[in-house]
Amino acid sequence: MDTGLVGRAYRLLTEAADALAAAATPSATDAELLSALTLCEGLTRRLDRVVVDAVAELQRRGTFAERGYKSTAGALADLLGWERFEARRRVTAAEHVSPRIGLDGAVLPARLAATADVFAAGRTGLRHVEVIARVLASPSAARLAPGVWAGAEAALADKAEMYTPSELQAWGTALVEALDEDGADPDDRDPEPVNELRLTRHPRGGGKLVGRFEDAAMFDAIAAVIDTKAAPLTADDARTAAQRQADALADVCGFVLDHGDLPQAGGRRPHLNVLVRLEDLEHRCRSALLDFGGVPAPAALRMLACDAAVIPVVLGGTSQPLDVGRSTRTIPDGLRRAVAARGRGCEYPGCGRPPSWCEVHHVIPWQDGGDTALHNCVMVCRAHHRLLHHSDWIVRLRHGLPEFIPPVWIDPRRKPRAAPRPHAVA
Repeated sequence: MDTGLVGRAYRLLTEAADALAAAATPSATDAELLSALTLCEGLTRRLDRVVVDAVAELQRRGTFAERGYKSTAGALADLLGWERFEARRRVTAAEHVSPRIGLDGAVLPARLAATADVFAAGRTGLRHVEVIARVLASPSAARLAPGVWAGAEAALADKAEMYTPSELQAWGTALVEALDEDGADPDDRDPEPVNELRLTRHPRGGGKLVGRFEDAAMFDAIAAVIDTKAAPLTADDARTAAQRQADALADVCGFVLDHGDLPQAGGRRPHLNVLVRLEDLEHRCRSALLDFGGVPAPAALRMLACDAAVIPVVLGGTSQPLDVGRSTRTIPDGLRRAVAARGRGCEYPGCGRPPSWCEVHHVIPWQDGGDTALHNCVMVCRAHHRLLHHSDWIVRLRHGLPEFIPPVWIDPRRKPRAAPRPHAVA
């Protein structure tokens, strides 16, 4: 236990909670029990404010990103055992009712200043903050003049104390629509007929896709495929719709590369080429270059080598090709089927994505002498494969089944976590 300010505060809070519990016993009067309920709710709201401010500060520092998480909500879910929607609720509050830091380092007021005041005073809860943020992010609210928008926010904050979140949602929506009397400006222009997709590569890897499809049938064909694969993996999936769609497109393209009937590109079926310098190859492939100019980080390269069709192209000091290997698959099909039969999909707790959309991860990395065998392989989806390679999560096999060990900052005891498995049927 921390012996500093946080530790002392925790001990005082625990003592106060124990005293409150001792007062709210079956022998207490009705008035005492009702008072205990009211006090507990007030304390919960004050603690929520502490949590929200801590989340905001951690986001400003980039603490979770440094530990391999792209999503603050995902990190909070693993750290505190929250459902993803509970984590997102705190993140939303942190983004709207905590002070901000400008580019020059100056402290700026919260986006929802009036809501921040009533939340800090304990007059409203997290769900009310979430509702106010949602109402004021609507298209109708975006069309309001700044002064009118601020007035609507103050009115919503004032009503939050007397309305339930559902009532506040309905009242606030009606208020914003009434203030937005004219609605969206009419657009009488004929849309330009466009069917195009632009791919822009970034110098250091990755890129941008911008497309527009005037042909409704063409768009529906694309949308149907992406929509099918962009559904949340579980009820706890913290990715935004845009993130899920981006992952879905990459997954679909990867699946087609592996299983689809594609025309040959340059006389061969399209796959990834990994260009490796001889000195890097001699140092266990710490650096490489992809066909389209991207330079994968060492962790990303190791992730790629876990389960992919790779053609190594070894380059000399003047970048001349010294050797071009054959396309080989790191994980043989028979082994992949065995791993899939054991896990039935992603084996990370709470995921369960099907095997056809998963990759096989070496528990002990191949470059460190790990075998490409069932006792050293785990099936994970791309998102959790990335987490294993870019964070301090560890996976191990115990009695032939995978266990995932969280980082110390999530669980100081590092208690292993495993996906529940159905009982065997005799």
